[in-house]
Amino acid sequence: MTTILAVPPSLDDASFEQVLAPLAALPPDAKLLVDARHARWASPYGLCALLVLARSRAVKPQFLAPEGDETASYWARTGFFKQAERVYEPVRPLPRSRAGDSHVLLPVTEIGAHGDVQEVVARISDRAAAIMADELRFPVSSAMGFAMVLSEACQNIVEHAGASGWVAVQTYQWRKRLGRKVVVIAVCDGGLGFRRSYETAHGRPASDRWDDGAALELAILKGASRFRDPGRGQGLPNIRKYMGRWGAKLSVRSGTARLSVVPEWDDDPPLVEQLAEFPGAQVQIVIPAQVGVEG
Repeated sequence: MTTILAVPPSLDDASFEQVLAPLAALPPDAKLLVDARHARWASPYGLCALLVLARSRAVKPQFLAPEGDETASYWARTGFFKQAERVYEPVRPLPRSRAGDSHVLLPVTEIGAHGDVQEVVARISDRAAAIMADELRFPVSSAMGFAMVLSEACQNIVEHAGASGWVAVQTYQWRKRLGRKVVVIAVCDGGLGFRRSYETAHGRPASDRWDDGAALELAILKGASRFRDPGRGQGLPNIRKYMGRWGAKLSVRSGTARLSVVPEWDDDPPLVEQLAEFPGAQVQIVIPAQVGVEG
């Protein structure tokens, strides 16, 4: 029997949990059909997480693309279908893209080695810096921090995941709560995850509370590294500092927990636990346009 996972009309980090919920009762080799026919929109996180879902299964899931021409065309321009052909069994041929999209700073791109990270940063640094300065009204001197954030987020896959993952970057109007243009970075993998990464290196930490939430706090809030080299483990704390300076939002999901550094314009809880189990780590960064800042 094949279990159908319905993709909601609007797919983002919150609604992706609806896709995951039915998996809890299924074995890894269960047959799945991911049905995106009624999807109208997807964030970079939603698209990358769908790819991680497929790769995490013992049997390739089947996939149905969005039926709406505009939605299917946009998903094609983001590069999602090109990647999906490798991890899904499409029920019907997937749409092809003939042109890029101005909102897509970086199409969905696989990351598996340090060289991939360098290539990704080089591909979008100039264009991203221009958008940060011209459209998001960041001071020119600070726009270079975007490359640092993107690099650190992708390096997390290379150094900790034990598996490849995907990154995507888009810019669009964030109508929910904020009402401003944003740059959204999503980096998702289906590897070890934070808790298992720490346990693999050091064993279970001596603590009364040790779970996915505690592991995320250790990595993001305390900057603890699974490596013993001095100075390691500062990637996510560095991102967190950058986020705080510019009113940006950082969310990291791993295992059964999600930890967020929440700015004033958002009302998500800082820590959510007892989510559906999902391998690896999924990072979302939302950098909003600045108000009253001169370049």
